[in-house]
Amino acid sequence: MVRRFGDLTAVDGVSFHIAPGETYGLLGPNGAGKTTTISVVAGLLAADAGEVRIAGRRMGPRAIAPKRRLGLVPQDLAIYPELSARENLMFFGHLHGMRGAELKRRTDEVLDLIGLTDRAKGQTKEFSGGMKRRLNIGIGLLHHPDLLILDEPTVGVDPQSRNAILEAVEALSTEGMAVLYTTHYMEEAERLCDRIGIIDAGTIQAEGTRDELIRIIGELDEIRLVGTGDLAAALMALQEIGAVERAVLEGRQILLHVRDAPTAVATVVTTAGRSGVELADVEITRPDLESVFLHLTGKGLRD
Repeated sequence: MVRRFGDLTAVDGVSFHIAPGETYGLLGPNGAGKTTTISVVAGLLAADAGEVRIAGRRMGPRAIAPKRRLGLVPQDLAIYPELSARENLMFFGHLHGMRGAELKRRTDEVLDLIGLTDRAKGQTKEFSGGMKRRLNIGIGLLHHPDLLILDEPTVGVDPQSRNAILEAVEALSTEGMAVLYTTHYMEEAERLCDRIGIIDAGTIQAEGTRDELIRIIGELDEIRLVGTGDLAAALMALQEIGAVERAVLEGRQILLHVRDAPTAVATVVTTAGRSGVELADVEITRPDLESVFLHLTGKGLRD
């Protein structure tokens, strides 16, 4: 898709697909084009080129059918403070054409999912920020959308509420929803997202699973061995392991740079032991998404 504002091309050829039950993270620094991309996907803005399809139906500002299959949870809260949590859900359910026993059942399911069953009758103006955020998510997923857009849903909430929100999002895959998730917290993307697209300057710079993205920058895992015995002999033996790219002896430690450390570590430990080393500690360090993000954009996620 392409979206321009005068001479500025805010979104330039962005393309991705989200499968049912998949959580797709869209990460980028401020001004990268995330908000414009979400607005086009949600049908709030028209694309200047390309198209968005939800459940096979083409999305646009005047498209009604695909919007019925969309759930949008914006950064700004979209709830009625004078209504209770249950009343909010029932009201929005009516807007989606839900009625009677179906609406009551689904409201109860959502209240349980977002952890607000015991506060269902309380006015939402009395809720904490985290509770309001959770209700906001509940409204978005109430009508079983094919695609749920979560735009930074944990902004400004306490750690306990944040964890409750993340647990609710994790449960959505069991409902078969496709989820488009944006965040300024890299650990959330690591925890929740099956695949991630990194956007900068209006284009997708890279896309894939966590491990696929890390392989893009060619960083290796590290295994650090601490022990006593014939470390020099162990170093030579460890260098013969296929997964080991580099091995360095540092005092009582051997530092290994390896491919796929969780798979290689058993062979590494066995080889060290057979070489006469008694290990006191084994430490694995793996590169993370922050390293990939900095490599591709030159900025931190919150910049």
